[in-house]
Amino acid sequence: MRTARVLLRHELRMFVSLALWVARRSHGTSGGKAFGYARGQGAVVFGFGFVCLVETVTMSVLLRNFPVVHGVVFVLDVYTVLFIVSLHAAMVVRPHVLEPDALRVRRAVHVDLRIPLERIASVRRELKFVQERKDGELDVAMGSQTSVTLELTEPVDHLTFLGRRREVSLVRCHADDADALVQAVRQARSARSPLPDRPA
Repeated sequence: MRTARVLLRHELRMFVSLALWVARRSHGTSGGKAFGYARGQGAVVFGFGFVCLVETVTMSVLLRNFPVVHGVVFVLDVYTVLFIVSLHAAMVVRPHVLEPDALRVRRAVHVDLRIPLERIASVRRELKFVQERKDGELDVAMGSQTSVTLELTEPVDHLTFLGRRREVSLVRCHADDADALVQAVRQARSARSPLPDRPA
């Protein structure tokens, strides 16, 4: 039951994100500076959505003499297309956000990790491809790669997709403009603390 509730909540958030996207609004960016990460995925997502749309039309033609099966398959196909578009919308309207005292690292509705600035020991631009997950590390990848690495002075709590709590002390994420995000985080940290960034 708990897993079903979690899945339902995530899907509702995705469809809310679709509504925000249509309205050209964002989520959770008030009072902070947003950094997108979905630019490179747009073509892939819409390409996949187009394939699903073609499949929907094709199956409608093939199953036109089987109304019950046609109805079930049609509903599933339309839902799949909406799901794909909603996933992209969630990535667009829920960017990373640099707040006055924290950095929120996000990915669609699946990840929303708030890292206090005082816990960031160093931040650097670093292109890495996702490999095997290690304890204490979190990879918030796009297209199986990350472009920003944050080392923390002490762990922060991360809630997994199904609500399990993990402590992470190294976070990797992707940003469309990784240099701008790194520079902004460094400036925000400097404004709060006289300590220089630890060399990479």
